[in-house]
Amino acid sequence: MSNKYILAIDQGTSSTKSLIFDEKGQAIAKGTENLHTHYLDHGFVEQEPEVIYQNVLTSVAKCLQEFAAKGFDASAIAGIGISNQRETFVVWDKTGKPLHNAVVWQCKRSVQICEELKQQGLSEQVNQKTGLVIDPYFSATKLIWLNRNNEAVKSAIQQSEAYFGTIDTWLLYKFSNGKAYATDYTNVSRTLLFNLHSLQWDQELIDAFGLTGIQLPEVKSSSASFGETTLDGLFAQPVPVTAMIGDSHAAAFGEGCFEAGTAKATLGTGCSILMNIGDKPVQSNNGMVTTICWSIDGRIDYAFEGVIVSCGATIEWLKNELNLFTDSKQTEAMATAVADNGGVYLIPAFSGLGSPHWQAERRASISGMSFGTTKNHIVRAALESIPYQIKDVVSAMQSDATFALKSVNINGGISGNRFVMQMIADLLQINITRSAVADASALGAAFLARLGAKLYKNLEELKACLAVDTVYQPNAESKFENFYRQWQLRIQDYSNLPS
Repeated sequence: MSNKYILAIDQGTSSTKSLIFDEKGQAIAKGTENLHTHYLDHGFVEQEPEVIYQNVLTSVAKCLQEFAAKGFDASAIAGIGISNQRETFVVWDKTGKPLHNAVVWQCKRSVQICEELKQQGLSEQVNQKTGLVIDPYFSATKLIWLNRNNEAVKSAIQQSEAYFGTIDTWLLYKFSNGKAYATDYTNVSRTLLFNLHSLQWDQELIDAFGLTGIQLPEVKSSSASFGETTLDGLFAQPVPVTAMIGDSHAAAFGEGCFEAGTAKATLGTGCSILMNIGDKPVQSNNGMVTTICWSIDGRIDYAFEGVIVSCGATIEWLKNELNLFTDSKQTEAMATAVADNGGVYLIPAFSGLGSPHWQAERRASISGMSFGTTKNHIVRAALESIPYQIKDVVSAMQSDATFALKSVNINGGISGNRFVMQMIADLLQINITRSAVADASALGAAFLARLGAKLYKNLEELKACLAVDTVYQPNAESKFENFYRQWQLRIQDYSNLPS
């Protein structure tokens, strides 16, 4: 191993975290900068591309300041790894000027377009080629919306002067002053424009979506040479960017999902559950999407993914809109203050439901309340909705897979909630592991960047750096199974409602 350091930039929906890791995967310094999101009418969600870029620079500057304050020299940083919010994208012109705000993964502007594409009979073709389903969650449907509704975007596409990129690509372009225009396999596998079998952009789908002429970045392994940057002068000399990967995939790598049957769940604003399925894509028959898990030189691993739209966002809504508590850390005590949920169930479809239901137009609901219902029951119902959704996804994955689930590693802010973690273990009846590193996405990006910078010889050397914080063992007689059946009935009730 080398005592060189890696800067990992984790550009998320609500903030950017920058961390510097040593050769053992230990974080030496950290800088965080909150990022503003525009939540607009009709479910539109946007961020400003230049603000994202400046937000990243501010985060990195804070991190480097702490690094220097601890007596370290920035010249010892040998590489940069980027993990990013995935389906969020930017379109810019040949001068590098954004043609529209970044359209965030949560945005629902393309609900009607998705219905049109399904009516055109494209569902099976899209699923077979991309492993995904036609849903507003994925980038291309929102790009179609921009092409139809924004004249600047439409004109630029027609003239082959519109440059598409997920946030990793936008940041790389900015970092390199326009010299580097690239992305990795994980990010392109989220666009609805990439063929999982040929490992190329799919021109047939691009044409079918009316996007002929759009410029698309070069695709590389997650661990590769992407260019170099001084980060607008934050470094005295250029530093190579040696890894780029979607944040959920980065977390899977950072959690050690290196073989088929190993899975991770990131409990953030939403929740992404990824299960490694090996070296070949497998089509799901149970509402999962097939995606690329991670890639290094000479190796690509695939995954099933279950996408849960509202996870931590549900808890934030209870705090900010209903004022049921002032700090999310209070929710564990509130949930355990009552014997059970009191018959209260919260379906957190604030932006629809994702896997395995894929009900984009569904709305959130709270049912089963009485005069005996307290705010503790409502908080407990909200927390319980997280394990219930995870159970929905894992059950579907196990129906599709030809091998047993071996392990589930959980990270993200809510992984600190012991009530939620124990309930997940009880529902899945498998040991649940919480990583010793809270910032699993940043760690995964750092591991890949260290591989890309040739500072690790191979995966085996990397595995020695994986660390576990807590293991939750399932209770043999779980009381949650009956509650879960009640949850399933409430999920199914939606299908029986009149339109």
